[in-house]
Amino acid sequence: MATFISVPLKKSSEVDLVKPLSKFVTSTYPPGEEQTEYLRAVEELNKLRKSALGRPLDKHESSLEILLRYYDQLCAIEPKFPFTELCLTFTWKDAFDKGSLFGGSVKLALASVGYEKTCVLFNVGALASQIASEQNLDNDEGLKTAAKFYQLASGAFAHIKDTVLSALNREPTMDISPETVGTLSQIMLSQAQEVFVLKATADKMKDAIVAKLANQAADYYGDAFKQCQYKENLPKYFYFQEVLPVLAAKHCMMQATAELHQSALANQKKKFGEEIARLQHATELVKTAASRYDEYVNVKDISDKISRALTAAKKDNDFIYHDRVPEVKDLEHIGKASLVKATAIQTPLSQKFSDLFEKMVPMAVQQSVSAANSRKADTVNRLIGSMREATNLCNGVLASLNLPAALEDLSGDSVPQSILEKSRAVVQLGGLQSIEQLIKDLPELLQRNREILDESFKMLDDEEATDNELRGKFNQRWNRTPSGDLYKSLRAEGNNFRNILDKAVQADQVVRERYTAHCEMITLLCKPENELSAAIPSANPAKTLQGSEVVNVLRAQLAQQEEVKREREVLEGEVKSVTFDMTTKFLTALAQDGAINEEALTTNELDTRYGSHTQRVQQNLRRQEELLSQIQVSHQEFSALKQSNSEANNREEVLKKLASAHDSYIEISSNIKEGTKFYNDLTEILLKFQNKCSDIVFARKTERDELLKELQQSIAREPSAPSFSVPSYQSNTPAPASGGPTPAPRTVFQQPQAKPQPPARPPPPNVTPQAASTSAPVSAPVAPSSTNPPPVAPPSQAQGPPYPTYQGYPGYYQMPVAYNPYAYGQFNMPYMPYQAQGQAGYPGAPPAQQPYPYPQQPPQQQPYYPQQ
Repeated sequence: MATFISVPLKKSSEVDLVKPLSKFVTSTYPPGEEQTEYLRAVEELNKLRKSALGRPLDKHESSLEILLRYYDQLCAIEPKFPFTELCLTFTWKDAFDKGSLFGGSVKLALASVGYEKTCVLFNVGALASQIASEQNLDNDEGLKTAAKFYQLASGAFAHIKDTVLSALNREPTMDISPETVGTLSQIMLSQAQEVFVLKATADKMKDAIVAKLANQAADYYGDAFKQCQYKENLPKYFYFQEVLPVLAAKHCMMQATAELHQSALANQKKKFGEEIARLQHATELVKTAASRYDEYVNVKDISDKISRALTAAKKDNDFIYHDRVPEVKDLEHIGKASLVKATAIQTPLSQKFSDLFEKMVPMAVQQSVSAANSRKADTVNRLIGSMREATNLCNGVLASLNLPAALEDLSGDSVPQSILEKSRAVVQLGGLQSIEQLIKDLPELLQRNREILDESFKMLDDEEATDNELRGKFNQRWNRTPSGDLYKSLRAEGNNFRNILDKAVQADQVVRERYTAHCEMITLLCKPENELSAAIPSANPAKTLQGSEVVNVLRAQLAQQEEVKREREVLEGEVKSVTFDMTTKFLTALAQDGAINEEALTTNELDTRYGSHTQRVQQNLRRQEELLSQIQVSHQEFSALKQSNSEANNREEVLKKLASAHDSYIEISSNIKEGTKFYNDLTEILLKFQNKCSDIVFARKTERDELLKELQQSIAREPSAPSFSVPSYQSNTPAPASGGPTPAPRTVFQQPQAKPQPPARPPPPNVTPQAASTSAPVSAPVAPSSTNPPPVAPPSQAQGPPYPTYQGYPGYYQMPVAYNPYAYGQFNMPYMPYQAQGQAGYPGAPPAQQPYPYPQQPPQQQPYYPQQ
């Protein structure tokens, strides 16, 4: 019947998926079998994209299968990779824009996987339409395949219409704009319905059913035609300029088919007048299609059917039935029946799809696991911190009481055993030299981290400055996301690192001050036993206290306190050893609810895992508090029994300082090692941050170069001179009013071009057409007006496909035109019959019962010639 409409494919630039995705995999997953598997999957994904987009695709289902697999894979990996951080830029050309002599076609580059999915889905719809258009509609299998793929194409375009703005967060190119894809979806649905009309006709279904199917198809085509007219930007595409007449032709042919089958139904119901009226209407529709759209449709078959049926119906009615033939407008409306529906886009679209990254958890789960690990670390640090704080408190209290050294120093002239053990412990840990080396390395580690952070900020600042400079130069044309908005999250992350470094510097200063305060005593602890004994003042012996009850009680209490400390060490090891994985629970929650309540799930799991440990820690702290109170009371009794003198006090003070120096050395050494580890770990984190900044700056530079190239091409295509109006006498045909819709294309004959300066001629006689042959007084010649009357504005509403709607309103009459030097037809002038002296008359106006269907001049319009 007519050519089926297919959609051209979009073209994409080559993109290297391997480098950024592999970089993420290696930085996220530790070396091993899992990482190797994901790296291999990245290679397969890159090959799949090249197969789907990097080569011309055949109009075959196997090619569509590749596109569907790639689309499904994009949907599967979108939640598993942080594409916003990877800065993968996808570049696609407008499917309908063919470019110009001075520049390429319109294209858009975006660092968005949603944009890639949208463009791939557009190609799915386009290729499905091409496959459907290639089907052989003469057999049942071809009809079924065509209907299936037209509905798939309609569903693909409809899905883009609903999701493109949210997927891109910016204005898309015209081919994937909601208006364009909405129109394409309606066209594909219309063609699917037409295929069902052809199948119903081939299957010889009842006339009532075929009439309803055809009428629904005509309605769909009419809607598609109106959508093409309503959209301001669509008619500028040559593609839609070719589609419009096809839609109009198919609208006429489908309605003619509906009228033909409905006339057969009227015949069955003995409504012979209705039968003739519908066949006459169908004849007019076919004539309209043949006269205006003959290059798009073949009307011979249906025209012959209608003609034979009309001839037979008229003959029977004239000789037998004599039934009154009603007007078309009085006929009952034909019903509608739709058998088509846009295919819903639900992944996976491919039946052969298998996720290359099936074992990789989505980013939402990864982020939830990371947050859960952070909460777990906070819980562990809180428990361990409270136990270590209790240990430091205990050591401080005992050191202030000179315990247990006071009990071991009853002789007054030897080094207490506890002090000797503390001295050996300090020496084994490296003594003063190891701490000094660690303290010396801290500034270098700090400076290295600061330099990495400063370099990262410098890259962002330089790119943002360049972006602002170009934005100020090109103004509105520089239509990409400002760098300042894009870098907000990165700058916030960088400022957080800077704050962490500032706090680390303050912590380093506290450690240095504490080291300075205890440096002298730590040095003394590192000396041999004889030098240490000589440095400690001697005192009078207190042997009378040996074996006393107070001493025994105090020693028992100290032993209990040591037991409490050992219990805390065991508890600390148990707390550190607790391991659990929240991935399974998060995946289950995501599958069931579509979201993850990470805080509730993690808190519940932490209470289960660490509840008993928390209770044991609290019990241990309460027991230590009771023991320290008892030790302080017993020490007061012990001090009262000891003989007090200045030598004893000096000795006790030195022993206290040595004990405190040992505890400070252990703590300072631990703090500095933690600080060194912190700076080294932070260096790795800052290097990843620097790489992230480098990647996004490189992607922005690539995007900037692409946009600059497009702007240069756009500037080259712009006219060098301002636009100006063409004189009216140089126009072949008047332009329609700008406010109205574009009328349906029609086939017309080109009239001779009017001469710029026509000679003066007398005005036409003011007579009726019947008296045209009589002579009329002639006035003096009057030169024609130098300006043309304004063209007639088309109707205010969109004009549907032109066809006769009822008897008495003919669709179109092509007027015979002889040579006319004044070319009144080119200025929308009404036909004025005129006969010069000695000249044969022009053909008269159409009969009164068949008025000329073109719009006439408004009443207030002045005629081209002055009247008598």
